[in-house]
Amino acid sequence: MGCLGNAIWFVFGGFVSGLSWILAGCLWCITIIGIPIGIQCFKFAGLCFFPFGKEVVYGGSAGSLLLNIVWMLVTGIPLAIQSAVFGILFCITIIGIPFGLQHFKIAKLALMPFGSTIK
Repeated sequence: MGCLGNAIWFVFGGFVSGLSWILAGCLWCITIIGIPIGIQCFKFAGLCFFPFGKEVVYGGSAGSLLLNIVWMLVTGIPLAIQSAVFGILFCITIIGIPFGLQHFKIAKLALMPFGSTIK
């Protein structure tokens, strides 16, 4: 399911989702202070392009909490809404449910990206 799922995913939503993360990363990298946040966006763009077979593990420290709050206010909410809407649209059909669940995974990641690791 991993290889086939990733190929279908890339065509039906993964490309748009990954480009959104790359755009957010480029915007964050404009400032020197935002470069660490932009680099994190580029890491998660790879997950958005090919999410099947990967798992997100959440955890972190107080620094991660502060970065997540700033992230959520500036960039996280639009990315989460985009992924949630795609997830709802995919979950309408039975065939699209696995793809919708991947979008929900990315929506949660869009709200709390710092302190998260991809396995």
